[in-house]
Amino acid sequence: MPSPCIRVCAVSARSGFCIGCGRTLAEIGGWQKFTDTKKQAIIDELPARLANSSPGAAPRSQTS
Repeated sequence: MPSPCIRVCAVSARSGFCIGCGRTLAEIGGWQKFTDTKKQAIIDELPARLANSSPGAAPRSQTS
């Protein structure tokens, strides 16, 4: 399964996600070792991550 990387590599300090592909540093680093099932689960989350971490998006609140 191909990487979702689009070569816009910068991780947002606010969200922890890459602003280009929406993955975390751990997901980027481990991508080659992940199973296709795990990769697909991550890919399925990316649209929501990118929408919530776009520059114009409101900061997400954390609940404890």
